[in-house]
Parts: sequence; structure tokens; C-alpha cells
Amino acid sequence: MENTATATKWITDTAHSELQFKVKHLVITTVTGQFKTFNGTVNSESEDFNNAKVNIDVDLNSIYTNNDDRDNHLRSGDFFDVENHPKMTFANGVLAHDNGDYKLTGDLTIKGTTKPVTFDVDFNGVAKDPWGNMKAGFEFSTAINRKDFGLTWNATTEAGGLLVGEDVKIIGSVQLQAAAEE
Repeated sequence: MENTATATKWITDTAHSELQFKVKHLVITTVTGQFKTFNGTVNSESEDFNNAKVNIDVDLNSIYTNNDDRDNHLRSGDFFDVENHPKMTFANGVLAHDNGDYKLTGDLTIKGTTKPVTFDVDFNGVAKDPWGNMKAGFEFSTAINRKDFGLTWNATTEAGGLLVGEDVKIIGSVQLQAAAEE
């Protein structure tokens, strides 16, 4: 029997997508930031996106935490070192599901260090917008230890605690649009 499945390429609809992170500050509050510029591609041969291939590029210069001094510090060599490492990438990702539970596993690269990472994913479905474009929606999250990626800067408080937490939550809500056939 011949396989008639054709791959559909999907691209990030950046106007309807967001990528955030959360990290503890002084161990008592959480600071939320976002990356304003990122794009991704998903190639899928099935309507339910099982075994879809995923790649994402994030412009680290686009970091935004609602505080210019903090944003500039995060761009510096103490953290992301955007002068030498302007992008964070997620490559070789595979989205798979088992009984409706989706996982996205791939290689996350930050500051020249690549580690395997798995995201929990909610597939919110597919819909056609009023202009006839096919859209797909996903929400995803994971937690990483920033030190595993060379983000080791920290300061000790007067009480002996750490200024910045080591665990970072990564949260995204992404709308994809089926790319025009070439």
C-alpha cells in the first residue's frame, strides 16, 4: 500500500504567539520575562501532529522583563552574552503523543551549550481563520536549570540567600499557520 501522506509545513504566527520565562528573585517572588522575537517551523505528516518535526530560533536581544537595567544585564556576558551568542535555539524537536498526552523533545542551545529538553504540550486544535488560513494552537512548558547552560552569575543576599533562582520555567503559547505551498 502506497503512503499518500504529505508533509505540511507550519510557521509561527508571531502576532498570536508568546514565549515567556519565570525565575525566582530573592527566593520570595517570581520575575516574568518574555522574548519578543522568535520564529519556528513545524513539519507534520499527520493532522494530530504526531511525530511532527519542530525547530525554533529565539532572538535573545528581544528579551523583555519590564526593566531596562535588568534586560541589559541579561544580555551581558553575565547571562546570555548576546554579543557572542545572539540566539537561543531548539532543534531536532519531535512532537509525539501517547493517549493524548503530548511531549516535545529536542535539543536546546543556550550560550553555546546544547542539552536535551522535554516540554509538556497541550495541542489546542486546528481552525480556519476568516481569511481561509489554517491555524493550529499549542501551549507548552518545561523547567531547566540555568547553570546547565552556562548561566551561572548570581549574588548572595545579606541573609545568605541567592538573588536569582537556578530553576527557570519556560512557557509558550504558539499559533501556527500552514505555510503556502511552494
